[in-house]
Amino acid sequence: MNRPKYPGKSFENVLDSKILVVDDEESNVRLLEYLLNRNGYSSVRCATDPRDAVQIYREFRPDLVLLDLDMPYMDGVEVIEKLQEIETESYPSVVIITANNNEETKIRCLASGAMDFLTKPFNGVEVVARIKNILNVCLLHNRINQQNKILDQKIRERTQELADTRLEVAQRLSRAAEYRDNETGMHVIRMSRYSYLLADAIGLSSNLCELLQHASPMHDIGKIGIPDNILLKPGKLDNAEWEVMKTHAEIGGQILSGSGSNLIQMAENIARTHHEKWDGSGYPNGLKGEDIPLEGRIVAVCDVFDALTSERPYKKEWPVEKAVQELKDNSGIHFDPVLVNKFIEILPEILKVRESCRD
Repeated sequence: MNRPKYPGKSFENVLDSKILVVDDEESNVRLLEYLLNRNGYSSVRCATDPRDAVQIYREFRPDLVLLDLDMPYMDGVEVIEKLQEIETESYPSVVIITANNNEETKIRCLASGAMDFLTKPFNGVEVVARIKNILNVCLLHNRINQQNKILDQKIRERTQELADTRLEVAQRLSRAAEYRDNETGMHVIRMSRYSYLLADAIGLSSNLCELLQHASPMHDIGKIGIPDNILLKPGKLDNAEWEVMKTHAEIGGQILSGSGSNLIQMAENIARTHHEKWDGSGYPNGLKGEDIPLEGRIVAVCDVFDALTSERPYKKEWPVEKAVQELKDNSGIHFDPVLVNKFIEILPEILKVRESCRD
């Protein structure tokens, strides 16, 4: 019968269990083996040298070890310590065999991890009863352990499923905005990857960097609410049209508001604030400096750089050097100066992304 190994190893019933007997006295070993076999335990291994016992345990993986305390080379406590090195995620089930029944010995053995004692000379009825009781406890423990592992796995799968669903919704929202805009989907991909790199460069955690990468593509989701004659106008917008266009930031915030998801909450902040400016001259709320959420400041730098270095129906692609100079010229005006400096530091990585994700 094949049995899984620790952690979570188990047996169908007590008589299916695997038992290892370790005692330097051959007569004790044979007596215990006889008692076990006579009572239906057919999977029994024996050792008279504790040094052999460790290797047998490693190969045999018993459910219970009957272990003599006083042996040459290694005593029972030392053997338990060796077995515990093997069972790094669980513990070996050990019953100590000893003729020494004093309290100090019992405490030492229990402290080392032993579950119970068998006292020499053996009482056959007592031996079988104690072994059966201990194996029943082990069986129950293993079943509960297996059930907990199955439950934990289901929880992990469900949690991942929910996370995947949230991410899919976010990606679909981003695609919906792309269908209404005259920018390409590659702009969104480049900008989101730039945002990840910049967030990582300023020391944000990997979780926040990934969250920002997945949230930033929704920065212009509010353009869904802008009329086509304005959104798709090939020429320059007049003042009235520009005022309508600027409402996309607030519209995006409203579309994404009220979510309990960290991803959507960050996307809402980005949608509302990626057009705010460091000096307070941006829109929709004229936020200034560090009052602008960090994620909005990061996306502002990355979004503008990619827009400048990309060709559009209404403009030619800017050279990278000219776009970088534009960031420098607007550092402390439009952009967070710390982020501009860091963006320029990581420009080689930015350009690798740009090259791999061209339109």
